[in-house]
Order: sequence, then C-alpha cells, then structure tokens
Amino acid sequence: MNKTTLTTGLIFSTLLAASCTSAKPDVNRIGQEVSIHDPVMAEEDGHYYLFSTGPGITIYRSDDRVHWQHQGRAFETEPSWAKDVAPEFGGHLWAPDVVEKDGKYLLYYSVSAFGKNTSAIGLTITETLDPNSPDYGWEDQGIVIQSVPNRDNWNAIDPAVIEDEDGNGWMAFGSFWSGHKLFKLNDDWSAPAEPEQWYSIAAGTRPAGVPAHEAGPVELEAPFIFKHGEYYYQFISLGKCCRGADSTYHIAVGRSESVTGPYLDKDGRDLAQGGATVILKGNKEWPGLGHNSAYTFEGKDYLVFHAYEAADNGLQKLKILPIEWNDGWPELDPAGLDSYTSEIVAD
Repeated sequence: MNKTTLTTGLIFSTLLAASCTSAKPDVNRIGQEVSIHDPVMAEEDGHYYLFSTGPGITIYRSDDRVHWQHQGRAFETEPSWAKDVAPEFGGHLWAPDVVEKDGKYLLYYSVSAFGKNTSAIGLTITETLDPNSPDYGWEDQGIVIQSVPNRDNWNAIDPAVIEDEDGNGWMAFGSFWSGHKLFKLNDDWSAPAEPEQWYSIAAGTRPAGVPAHEAGPVELEAPFIFKHGEYYYQFISLGKCCRGADSTYHIAVGRSESVTGPYLDKDGRDLAQGGATVILKGNKEWPGLGHNSAYTFEGKDYLVFHAYEAADNGLQKLKILPIEWNDGWPELDPAGLDSYTSEIVAD
C-alpha cells in the first residue's frame, strides 16, 4: 500500500494514518461489515483465514467467506527489528501475504515509514492457522529484503509470493518509485536466492528531476501474481488509496507466459513500460478499490480486495468477487460491489 504523493506527502501521510487507524478491528462491531485494508487469504481444513494491514496484522476466520470471526493478530506488539529499519514506524504492519509451503504457513508483511522507502519486508511462520491448535504460534524470521532512501530506487513493501511450475518461489513487491520488482527466493523462501535474480515487472515514467528519496508521481503498487491456464497474471493497483471517498484506487492486469515477464496488457503493451488493462474501477457508491489478491476456492477463482464506501464516510470494506474468464482475460462484474457483503460474528 503506497503512502505518499509527490507534492503532498506530509498531508497525505496524515490522511493515511487516520484511514489505516480505521482499519483496526473493533471486535464489538458484531453484525457489521469487515473493515480492512489490503486483504489476503489462506484456506486450511475447510476454514478460510483473512489477513490485513493493522496493528500486528489483523486476522479473521470464516467457514463461508461471508461471516467472519476476529482471530486476534500475528504479532502481540511489533517485530523486534521494526524501529531499527524505520524509526518513524507507527505500529501498523502493512500489506501482508500468506502462502503455504512444506506444511507451514508463511506470512510476509511490510514495515515502513509514511511517505518514505525506509522499508523492509519481513517473514513470520506458523505450523497451522488454527489458533486453537497446540501447534499454532507465529515465529518471526526477520527481514527478507530492505530498502534505504537515497540508496534504492524501489520500495520494499507490498510483498506477494508465487510458486512457479518448477517449484521455485518468487516474490513480487513494490510501490511508486521505480515500480514493481520480482526476485527469486531461496530454498526456504526467506531471502533472495543466490546469485540474485531480479526483474522489473511493472513501472511508469519517473521524471528525471525527482529526488531519489521521493516516491514520484507514478501511482502504481500492490502487485499480485496469479497462475491461470498457461499464463501468469499480474494484478496491480493504480491511483491513490487511503483517501476514503476521495480515493482513486482501481485494479488493472497484464499477463505473461513466464513468471518473470514480460507482462503485457490486452493491447500488447508491457506493464514495465506503463501498460495495463483496467478491469475494475470505482463508482459513485464505491469510489476507490484495490490492493487485491486472487485465489481458487472450490474450483472457482475469486478476487479479494478492499473498497471505500461513500455512504459510510469512505470506510474501507472487504470485497470478494468471482473472476470470469473471457478469451484468457479476467473480468469482474461491478454489481458484485453491492452484492457481496461481509459480516462480523461473535468469536
């Protein structure tokens, strides 16, 4: 989730802080919708687990992907190393991703400071997602990658991990700056593989005069790669998040026959050269939406994301919409923004 604009970074940071604070789960809101940012999901033994930005990473559980129970958080406080990376870290862990590997669940997350690429992606692991199991418990593995202002022209947030057809792990990540990157993970998916293999998979045009420590004007973030048929699909979020009813967030896509790209849109434009096919934009009722993940549940593909509801003061709400495929391209029915409604139920 990006945290700045080029010319109004300080003001936007204040707005974002308020917006992300509203994403903090209130377990007394029984019967109301799930209000979260940057949702990702995993399934274990017929139960669905939902993870999102928030203090310690917010967790919910469901049996039907509609009714959700609050399940606490992955970190009681915060990673021990967080303020070493980002002294201005405010307590919210951003933009998680969760994957299963070798019988364990790997939860990647972002630590950052508002409006800066003073950032790192971390990893924590548990043997099960069931909080009632004696094997449940998150063990932090520390930093996977780190970005440093004036050293790196990329931002180490918004991780998303995919396994290729050969069983190799790859991490996509990135927000504003020089766009989205992809690198191959080592055998346990805890760090870049050696020798390092890095690729640019989505980017816009960064003006030459923008200082290296500033995000720049390219509103691009939140890559998520999903395999369907013979293609890898890179979903991305464009526009501005976290402004409630003033958000311009929307979802676009490109596809590639290789996990490393190039990812091309419907018109053959490379996402690394500014291409992208928009598949879902906001409307009057839901002015901004994005930061999606994608899954196959019970033989059906779904897109999971958050959307800002104008009628509720721009509060972010969970959305899960079915993906339809037309000539090899994903399509979403905007009517699903109204038809899907989550509900918080008692623990």
